[in-house]
This record gives sequence, structure tokens and C-alpha cells, in this order.
Amino acid sequence: MSTESIDVSNANVPAGGETLGPNDEKWLGEYSQVHMNVFGTPLRVMDHGKGTRVWDIDGNEYLDFLAGIAVNSLGYAHPKWVEAVSEQAAKVAHTSNYFATEPQIRLAAKLIELAGAPEGSHVYFGNSGAEGNEAA
Repeated sequence: MSTESIDVSNANVPAGGETLGPNDEKWLGEYSQVHMNVFGTPLRVMDHGKGTRVWDIDGNEYLDFLAGIAVNSLGYAHPKWVEAVSEQAAKVAHTSNYFATEPQIRLAAKLIELAGAPEGSHVYFGNSGAEGNEAA
């Protein structure tokens, strides 16, 4: 295992001369000590989001043009979404593919309906496009 230290004080400085804040610098330094360098050093350490905006741990606000990776672009912390997720998490937050939940079955039926898919169509819920390709 490499113990090489990575200096993040100038890492990923955006155009315009913006620099990392003290909290970003601290946590990104720690990040480099415990995470594999697969994607490089992250640009910022995000603290929270609301709507289309995200804030880093130094309180800087950004318009989120990425909407996360591998997720739906629903924005952040919409009260209806938070309520729905909280209600479901209080019941069961996750099951393996060996089990089903009522909301999962209802969502699959709704997706088929909304897509106007032909009779007998099916839905597959996967974690990534790779799983979708494998299932195809």
C-alpha cells in the first residue's frame, strides 16, 4: 500500500483563481490518505444541497450542473422527496434482489404505463448501466 502524501492545496483550482477553503483543504487532505486515487482528488467536499444548489463545507454555494452521478436529477432536499424517503426508510430501506417491496412493484407498473410500453413489458431495476447491459 502506498503511503505517498498528496498535496491538495492547489488541487483542482477552478478557472478564475478560486482556491480551496480551509475546511475543503483539510478534508481533501484526509481524503487522499484513506481513498484510492481512482478519480483523482475531488473538487470540493460537499456539505448539503437544496433544490438545484449545493454548498461545500466552507459555505460556498454552487449551481449543480451535474445533478449527481448515477442518480436521477431530482435536485436536493425537496420536502416531498424527503418525506417519502423518510417514510419508506422507516419501514424498509433496502432489500436484495431476492425480495420485493410493494412500492417497487407499484413503481415498475407505473413506469410501464408512463412509457406506453406494450402489453407484457417488464422493468429491471439495476444499480448501473453495466447491470442493464448484462440483463439485456
